[in-house]
Amino acid sequence: MKRLALLLAAALSAGAGHAAAQDLPTDPRPLVGAPRGQARQGAALEAATNELAAVLRCPVCQGLSVADSPTDLARNMKRQVHEMLAAGYDREQVLAYFEASYGEFVRLKPPLRGVNWLVWVAPALGLLAGGFVVARALRRPATAVEQKAAPASVDDPALQPYLLRVRELAYGWPGGQPPPSGETS
Repeated sequence: MKRLALLLAAALSAGAGHAAAQDLPTDPRPLVGAPRGQARQGAALEAATNELAAVLRCPVCQGLSVADSPTDLARNMKRQVHEMLAAGYDREQVLAYFEASYGEFVRLKPPLRGVNWLVWVAPALGLLAGGFVVARALRRPATAVEQKAAPASVDDPALQPYLLRVRELAYGWPGGQPPPSGETS
């Protein structure tokens, strides 16, 4: 049953991803303008394609980059990246092209702008807040122990019955009273 549900979910998400990919215009000029970079060829083109495909998230797999994903959609996205770089579009234009269809989610590492600052700063703030709470918790018992550490007086009448009982159990003294100093037990 779980396998059937997983297959159905994969098929639905794959279909949604293909529909989104078909919505992208074949000419990126309306979305990102004219190419601003130099047209690339050969090894430089392949290296730039792989580098950009590694920072784009596959909409179907979502945990993999376009470079690592085996899906048809990821291969089509990588092909589009290759064509755009070969046409002279720069890195930011290619990323803007894919963000137009998929949103900032398509980036594996979102840029530090808007609410995304919270994603980058929240873990550090959480760590600092946790350290503050732990430090306060560790300090509090130390002061409480110092206040409670005052020894009880042996002459305290409220403790006498307990003191006698402990002496009786620990030393075997009848009634908790020590034997006269001359006797040994």
